[in-house]
Amino acid sequence: MRAGGSFARQMLLVPVGRLRKADPSVATSTALPGLDPVELRSIEQAATAEPVEQPTPTTIPLLPGERTLDRRIKFALVQACTLSSLLLGMTAIFLAVIGRPDGRAPMYGALCLLACITFDGLDGALARKFGVASPFGVQMDSLGDMTSFGIAAPVVVFATLQGSVPTPVLIAACAMVACCAAIRLARFNVSPKDGRFFCGVPTTMAATVLAVTVLLKTTMGSALPAEALVFGVVLLAVAMVSSFPYAKLAKVVKLPPTLFLLPLVGLVWNTQVTFGLLVLVYLLSGPVIWARQRRATARIA
Repeated sequence: MRAGGSFARQMLLVPVGRLRKADPSVATSTALPGLDPVELRSIEQAATAEPVEQPTPTTIPLLPGERTLDRRIKFALVQACTLSSLLLGMTAIFLAVIGRPDGRAPMYGALCLLACITFDGLDGALARKFGVASPFGVQMDSLGDMTSFGIAAPVVVFATLQGSVPTPVLIAACAMVACCAAIRLARFNVSPKDGRFFCGVPTTMAATVLAVTVLLKTTMGSALPAEALVFGVVLLAVAMVSSFPYAKLAKVVKLPPTLFLLPLVGLVWNTQVTFGLLVLVYLLSGPVIWARQRRATARIA
């Protein structure tokens, strides 16, 4: 900086053309022709300025707290579950794109998605049990969810319904799932957490519905026309970014056991129709809970 400043000052001292008269009031050891006090002061400040030291970047540890061998192994196990979910999502994409001679690529892709959902639930549970939850793990989980549930799931759906509906319509519906999943995951990361409800349908639930739908269609056929399935895909995408409250699984499990008897009988009687009704009831539960909360708030006010 000083060498550069001295060179710049020497260059400025070279007279070029007509110069203004030097100001005798400038208190300097050397007369600088053609410079007024303001210009002279700025040049001297630049020449004598100390170089600014850049702050040393700090490395944020991936695993907060004690970094013992035992905690490192547990942390690695949790991240292995997250990466397994991500790799299974990529496998589902490869199966959907490459296909299989027997035409069952979408079915195997749907099975990969269900395995993704299993690992996605396992990594969070293990992180809490082992006490190795970290901001790094949260970001890894979101990236894995986006790969498996935001990208792989609509790709598998596209491979399943391709040729049954106009391609532009199917592309738009699947793209909506990807976009809404990204918005849903980003909103979840920056929003305060509610222990009772999700804000909008979680990406895991949406991927579960899509995977089971593909599995049923490829193994048992479809009781609904392809256009209705595409409409359901769009509805599911919109529900992900809605602000309606949806009950968490832990709260659903606490319901009386008798309430599960009717769906079980229905699944045995007609799996596809019963599954479709269960999905519809779940999607409608959000607006119903929202209306009840609004009504309760109005009564208190």
